Amino acid sequence: MINLRTVQPGDIDQLYVISLVTGDAGKDATELHRDGRMIGHIYSAPYATLHPEMALVAEDGDGVCGYIVGVFDTVAFEQRLEREWWPALRKRYAEPSGDPSAWDADQRRSFMIHNPKRTPAALFDPFPAHIHMNLLPRTQGQGIGSTLLDRWLSNARAHGVKGVHLGASVGNHNGIRFWASRGFSRLELPPELASETTVWFGQSL
Repeated sequence: MINLRTVQPGDIDQLYVISLVTGDAGKDATELHRDGRMIGHIYSAPYATLHPEMALVAEDGDGVCGYIVGVFDTVAFEQRLEREWWPALRKRYAEPSGDPSAWDADQRRSFMIHNPKRTPAALFDPFPAHIHMNLLPRTQGQGIGSTLLDRWLSNARAHGVKGVHLGASVGNHNGIRFWASRGFSRLELPPELASETTVWFGQSL
């Protein structure tokens, strides 16, 4: 039996775990990181902390096994991160220096904390909201992701959100197939904004 509910403060440690074990293009990234919280610092915990009303979790008999987090206004959220989330992390993690090609996974995440990429207008103008979703392997392929997504999008529509975007790792083939099958269209950004590592999707609501 799967229970879907709004995130609670006590869930956040498990969101960090899920972020890590799905953090390598959908596969377990535990062996890549010395600090197992680095991925969650960026992709799950700030959403659950700053906007818990927009974060849903799936819970089975063994605990929280999946989540969807996001915000309706990407630009406002990025501004809030600068005020309320990144400063403490920047004190905890040093900004890496030297040749980026020699950085390990933790250093690359530290660089992102110190230098977060701003979402380009090409994404947030037509699709102002954005989401991140991950499920533990034991719950994948059971329709839970679709249910979490449907609930999040229904809430976004009820609040007048006109569109939502997301990024998927180019190596996450299952994820790319999932988003394409759920009404999201692959977006072609201008060359100067295109990424070699991320496939961007958008859906008008």
